[in-house]
This record gives sequence, structure tokens and C-alpha cells, in this order.
Amino acid sequence: MSSLRSQGRALAGLMLSTLLTSGCEPPPVVATDDQQQQTRAARIEGSVVVQGPARGNAVVFLYDAQRPPPPQGTGRPVAFTLVPQAVLFGSDLSKSTTGPFTAPFVFPLVRPGSYLLRGFIDTDTCRTDVKPCHGPDFIPWYNVTAEPNLWDVAGASVDPATRIPRVIEVGETGDGTPIPVTGITVSFSEVATVAADRPAFDVVGSATIDPNGGNQSFKLRARPIREGVVDLSAPVFLVRFMDENRDNVPDDANRDGAPDLWPRVLIRKLADGGNGLTDENDLDNNGVIDAQGADYVHADGTVDGQPDLVVIPTVLLADPLLSGLYDSENRPKMDAVVPTPELTVAFRPMAVDVSNPAVPKTLRAVPAGRYAVIVLQSTGQVWRVPNELSPQLAGGLGLPPIDGQGFSFQVR
Repeated sequence: MSSLRSQGRALAGLMLSTLLTSGCEPPPVVATDDQQQQTRAARIEGSVVVQGPARGNAVVFLYDAQRPPPPQGTGRPVAFTLVPQAVLFGSDLSKSTTGPFTAPFVFPLVRPGSYLLRGFIDTDTCRTDVKPCHGPDFIPWYNVTAEPNLWDVAGASVDPATRIPRVIEVGETGDGTPIPVTGITVSFSEVATVAADRPAFDVVGSATIDPNGGNQSFKLRARPIREGVVDLSAPVFLVRFMDENRDNVPDDANRDGAPDLWPRVLIRKLADGGNGLTDENDLDNNGVIDAQGADYVHADGTVDGQPDLVVIPTVLLADPLLSGLYDSENRPKMDAVVPTPELTVAFRPMAVDVSNPAVPKTLRAVPAGRYAVIVLQSTGQVWRVPNELSPQLAGGLGLPPIDGQGFSFQVR
């Protein structure tokens, strides 16, 4: 009996030892069928560097290089990060020293791909003789508060020799492990100080588009808005020649014999239903056409089976402003900028699918529904109506309701 008890104690000790030993080993990990849980990511990290008297939070945006932001494209940020003023400038808030000031930033969970880094200093300084100070006004959650304004300082990650925006490549190893990218610099300098507020506007004219009518026009009138968290005291349209290929000659992309001008004005179809602000075929609001959605008949009677990005093309009627864009010998001044509080915009009722911008396709008819008006400045600043300041939406979002900011065109 004593022997049996000894054997029992030995067996119990062996089992306890085995349990303790196995408890120190990691359990096996088996991949699930959830692809998001299997995603492997890297990071992009580096430093923001500020030269100049500006003070404020540094906002850095991460963009897919295939979808650059305005004015080069219409891409929206993949992510953003904020470097607080206290971290970047410390206690030096006198604005009498110019730095350079530096602080680290990081974008975690970045998938393999090509990226651009842009940003701005959300300044808490301004010239009170031009624009009373409200301090930093960047709020990322609303389109109306998510871009730089007057006296903010723009920045980017650029090639130090050419000053061309740098494309950052996040690669991967042979087994698919993403490779972190470090040592990236995002530079800000007072020479890139933003010269104007975003071009907030009201639309003046009929809200109805006759799809079977002739040429039509409307006016855009700059609209100062300084209520609640929105601080746009001096919006203005900046008219200048387009030169996308940088050959120092005005572009004529539509080949109508007239030089193309900034700002670009787009009339874009909105999705039916929802909050009334969502673009058609971009229901997740990420700036990328959805995999499934509305597909319209082309002018030649064909359909391509892909969701469309429908716009109504426009032109600026800017003859009164052109004198400021030419010299005394009628040569275009490519660096000239003419600020104006009002634009006249013309269009004819035709719709184009620009889901592939390189190969736009004219549609057989203008699709019925609501259309937004979007203004893109050469500075990259954007304003659109309808927006979150629409009286029907603003209250529920904690924003000030502003008459005119719920405007949209209607095609019946």
C-alpha cells in the first residue's frame, strides 16, 4: 500500500511538472479565414522639420501615390497624424526665432505600396489686420474643417535636390513581411505660407438643370463663414493659367482653343438617399470608386460593366479677369494670380464618366438626381456644396447651420 502511495505521488508530480512545463510554452497559432486578421503591416516614421516663425500643431497626411491630393489629383488621405505644438516647439512660442524645430512622427500599420506625405502647420498666428485670430482650426472629422487656411504653412516630404514630392515605397521581403521605412523628413517653411482661406462659396442661379436644354450658367460668390469652429473670414477664388505638364504654356486639355484656368469647377453626381453628401459610387467616402454601383449607357450605346464617376464638365467665363494674366505684349504670365470674389461658370447639359480620367466617356444622357458643386484651387484647397453646414444637417453634427451650404443641382 505504501508503494502504491509512492507511485501515486510520483505520477502526480510528473503530471504537475508536465503541466508547468507546457504552461511556459506558447500555444500554437493557426491563421483564421478572416483576411483582415491576417494582414501584415509595416510603418513609416521620421521627423517633421519646421523653419520659420509659425507656431501650431503639425498635421501630416498619408496619401496613396496613385491617388495624389489636389491640385495634382482628387485623392483623400489614407491616414493622418498630428504632432502637438508643445512637442514640436516646446516652450518657444515667441515667434521671434525661426528654428529649425523638429519632432518625430510615425504612421503604424502601413501596408506595402507607394505613398506621399503632405501636411501643414495649423497656425495659431495670423495678421489681425487681415483676419482676426481664432487659433488652430483643423478638425479632421468634417470636410469643412479638414484643410489648411490663410496663414497656415504647407509642407511635404520632398527630394532635397529637386524639391519634387518624394514617393515613399513600402516593400516586403520574400515571405511577404512588410519592410518599415524610417528616416523620412517632412519639411515646412514660411515660403509655403498659405495665401488664402479655402474658397467657400454660395451658388447663385437656378438649382435645376434641364437635361434637354442648351448652354446654362451660374455664379459662384465667395462666402465668408466665421461661426462656431469654422473660421473662413476671407475666402477668394484664385484665377491663374493651368500648366499641368510644366512647359510654361497654358494648357488646353479640352481643345476648345481657350486656355484652361484655375480654379477647376466640377459638377458631380451624388448618391441617392443617405445624408445627401455622399458621392455616387463612393459610399464609403474614401475617394475610390466602389467595386459595384451605377453604370450608365455611353453615347455609343455601350456599357462597360463598371461603376461610373459622373460629372458635368464646366468652363470659366473669366474674360474680365484675363487682362491680369497677360503682359503688355499679350503673352501669358504663367505666375500671375488674379484673386476675385466671384466666378461665372458655364456648362451644357452633358454627362461624362471619368472613372478612368485618361479615357473619359460621354454618356448618352445626363442621369437624373442631385449634383454637388466642387471648386479646386491651384493651392490644393477645396470647397464643395452641399456640405456639413447645410441647415438640414449642421445641428445634428454640432456645426453652425449656414444658408446656401445645402445647395445642390437637380436633374429630373
